[in-house]
Amino acid sequence: MKGRRALWGGVVLAVLAIGATLALAVPALPDRKPDIPSTRVVRDSLKLTVYATGELRAGRIATLVAPSAGGMLRLVKLVSTGASVKKDDVVFEIDPADQEFALAEAKSELAEAEQQILKLNADNAVKAAEDEVALLTARYDVRRGILDTAANDLIGAIDAKKNVLTLQEARARLAQLEQDVKERAATNDAALAVVLEQRNKARLAMERAQFIIDGLIVKAPFDGVVAAKENRDAAGNFFFGQTLPEYRQGDITSAGRAIADVIEAGGMEVRAKINETDRDNLQSGQLAKLTSDALPGETFTAKVGALSGLASRGNFWEATAVRQFDVTFTFDHPDPRLRAGSSVRLVIDGLELKDALQVPRQSGKTFVYVRAGDRYERRDVKVTNSTESRAVVSGINEGDVIALIDPEIAAKRTTSSSSPIAAPSGTPK
Repeated sequence: MKGRRALWGGVVLAVLAIGATLALAVPALPDRKPDIPSTRVVRDSLKLTVYATGELRAGRIATLVAPSAGGMLRLVKLVSTGASVKKDDVVFEIDPADQEFALAEAKSELAEAEQQILKLNADNAVKAAEDEVALLTARYDVRRGILDTAANDLIGAIDAKKNVLTLQEARARLAQLEQDVKERAATNDAALAVVLEQRNKARLAMERAQFIIDGLIVKAPFDGVVAAKENRDAAGNFFFGQTLPEYRQGDITSAGRAIADVIEAGGMEVRAKINETDRDNLQSGQLAKLTSDALPGETFTAKVGALSGLASRGNFWEATAVRQFDVTFTFDHPDPRLRAGSSVRLVIDGLELKDALQVPRQSGKTFVYVRAGDRYERRDVKVTNSTESRAVVSGINEGDVIALIDPEIAAKRTTSSSSPIAAPSGTPK
């Protein structure tokens, strides 16, 4: 038992002795210096190329809608998207069959009303002549009765009484005839007025049908490019994210639907926002290369147009305080395949600076940290030009080594990441 205890004690002492030897053999670690990324100031040529994104816009866009013709309308002609049209060229045409039927029906009603008017006028003329003869006869009878009664003193009482009764009857007949003629004339005028109203109604219906037929042919209001609209009636129930087909010849639509846009030829332009650091690199007339996702693999040429003098901040969702300027790019000969509303990417060829003292843009602020021996000193500089990746500065020398990050921040990170190695416990003194 005592032998085992002695054996274990010897093992423990041996382990402690080995640990002490290893602790004394491990050398002390040197102080860790911060690892600061740096670069040298170089003097070289620099091309002030500007990169931007923009949106295609048209100077004028005319939206052509289906005319108010009632019912469902069928497109019998529609110019395809991208086709060029001149002023007053037909863009689309609606089937006029229903309106042509309405026009023929209105013409028939008008002709029937015209015939009725002619017949009524003829009948009224005949009746008026008959009434005139009847009135002349009645007046003659009254006149003769007056003459007969004038001689009543010369004849017997019975004949005199007959003459008086005859005169009264003639006068009553004349009065009744005059009343009948007057009422008949009013009735004839009313009947004629009804037919005249039918004629006017038929004429208005005919004019309306003709007006609608003329409106079924929709023409371009100016020279431009046609862009067919989406046919929202083609897919039935519409849901978010659904792709709708464009209107095509033979499709059914309804009155008031937007069928196509005519985008003014020669008025296509690009609107883009340029950061204030890039605006000084732009001048009117500079060439820009333009690409669009809608036409992959195609490159177009535009020119810098109007440069806005008023800066504005970015959209509220953009986490940046950089001010931006609106810049317009114009085309000498716009491609008809370019459609308004499409987003584009722009590369603007800028001026080339010779022997420009330059640094990476991330260090091109109003100051830099220049290495002096084993430390870095802050030095104020002036940024005269900049691109997406480089900045032209003054106030430092070619070949100077500058830090790409703040040395103090790098030192703090290094200090927080390093920790001393503790000595093993039980080391003999």
